[in-house]
Amino acid sequence: MFRRLTMLHRQLISPILVALAFVFLNQSAYSQTTTDPRTGSPETAPASTSNGSDTNAALLRELEAMKQRIEQLEAQLKAKSSANGAPQPTPQPAEQLSAAAHDSVAPTVKAGSPDSSTAVAVSSAPVNSGSAEKSAPFAFADFTWLNGNPRTKDAAFDSKFFTPEVRADVDYTYDFRHPQDDTIGGSSEVFRANEVQLTQLGVGGDFHYDNVRARFMTQFGMYSTTTPRNDASYSRGQWDLADAYRYLSEAYGGYHWNALHGINVDAGIFMSYVGLFSYYNFDNWAYQPSYVSSNTPWFFTGVRTQIFLTDKLKIEPWFVNGWQSYGRFNNRPGVGGQILWRPNGKLSILGNQYALGEDVLGVPGRVRYHTDDSVEYKYFDTKSRGLDKGAFSLTFDLGCEHGGNVQAGTSVSCAGDSAKGPKQSFIGYMAYNRLWFDRDLFALTIGGGGINNPGRYLVLLPPINGATATSGTPYFTENPGDKYKAWDTSATVDYMPSQYITWRMEYNHRAADVPYFTGPGGITPPGGNQGAPGSIVPGWTPDLRKTENRITGAILVKF
Repeated sequence: MFRRLTMLHRQLISPILVALAFVFLNQSAYSQTTTDPRTGSPETAPASTSNGSDTNAALLRELEAMKQRIEQLEAQLKAKSSANGAPQPTPQPAEQLSAAAHDSVAPTVKAGSPDSSTAVAVSSAPVNSGSAEKSAPFAFADFTWLNGNPRTKDAAFDSKFFTPEVRADVDYTYDFRHPQDDTIGGSSEVFRANEVQLTQLGVGGDFHYDNVRARFMTQFGMYSTTTPRNDASYSRGQWDLADAYRYLSEAYGGYHWNALHGINVDAGIFMSYVGLFSYYNFDNWAYQPSYVSSNTPWFFTGVRTQIFLTDKLKIEPWFVNGWQSYGRFNNRPGVGGQILWRPNGKLSILGNQYALGEDVLGVPGRVRYHTDDSVEYKYFDTKSRGLDKGAFSLTFDLGCEHGGNVQAGTSVSCAGDSAKGPKQSFIGYMAYNRLWFDRDLFALTIGGGGINNPGRYLVLLPPINGATATSGTPYFTENPGDKYKAWDTSATVDYMPSQYITWRMEYNHRAADVPYFTGPGGITPPGGNQGAPGSIVPGWTPDLRKTENRITGAILVKF
């Protein structure tokens, strides 16, 4: 630096100063420039010669002072360089990024997936401490290919304080049975037939500053009605929790510690990872997921701790009010957690566990357990303009309930039919294979799955005569021992001209061993819902069938 400054002084500064002095002195000695007040053009007049010598002397003194000041600065710079050894190199972009990341928590990676709300721990120690910086978790590879992860790689807008997020999900579903009330039942993603519907409009984002973090996301549209109706917990006690949280899919605050590879503690409403698929359809390989995903929690209300032991391993314990519930169903909350391991960019292994919650309204003592485990593997990846990528996902779920009141007939058993009650269990699987074409411009996904859920405690209740999870309905009972088996298959085609939009067309076939899906006669009484939600309407019976076929077209946007 000293050499550069000395050279600059000799080669540039001194000649410029001399030239400026020469021009200024000559100009001052011979003329003065003024402005014509009428035309605004310069006007030259003779300069006064009486004080020319004084002016020149003053200018020369100022030039001499400037030269002395430059020499002082050169001497100080030379002394500093000698004291510190070799000159320090200019920071590289990566170093600047790490320094900036140390001052603030990085923005959220994703919501509603295994990476949901994962703050990236770029630096775990002060930048100037000399210690090695920890790598950000799951940042060693591109995981946008995963089912349940958004494929956006660039934030449309970002700042040190806030990263906004906007989502729009609009669909049109053609039901081959043409139900007269246009109502589709048994789905957590598709609700109306032969109509254009706004499934979700989400506006929100992530706040991150000084290691403090918060996230919120709205759910205007069908989700604001259909999601709360599947939660019966708000019926216990006062205050209407369903209306309080109706327009929020996520809302939490927390703190990030620069320990290990990052530790986050968040409290509020956060996305569930049970069932692999994201709550947001933009993130998924298919629009209508199989039963394992559609019938298990989309959200939890409580507290979670995300512990990134390495950049490839996360452990996340939960303390929650219950199984997809705003409040507690009885007198005991639930606990659970997740383990996420990604040893390389091709493999993701996910395990979710839930236990101890008493999650049946009005039935204290009935305890629920559930395990949900997935593996995703990318077996092909190239830059070809033909088939350029291939991956598959496999998910397996197992669960049960036990306990209750034997005398009241609400007792059930995990082990099987016994004196303690009938078997109450859940077993399910789903598998999908996805192929990408023309450098990820197009994609084809084929998959499906099945479940066996005696007791029907996880089966989505059809909204017959306005039935909700609280009301139930005698038209489709969910009593201990009630049998239910179902399976489905789907084919999905995506067109993705931008990372921010997906045009989707999907065919679904679903089947059950009992009448469950809406038939041509619909599930709404003539003239609309009558009496209490889900109650018997004299002389009327809902039209339920064992199979359904439909085609869904959707436009999915995420910024």
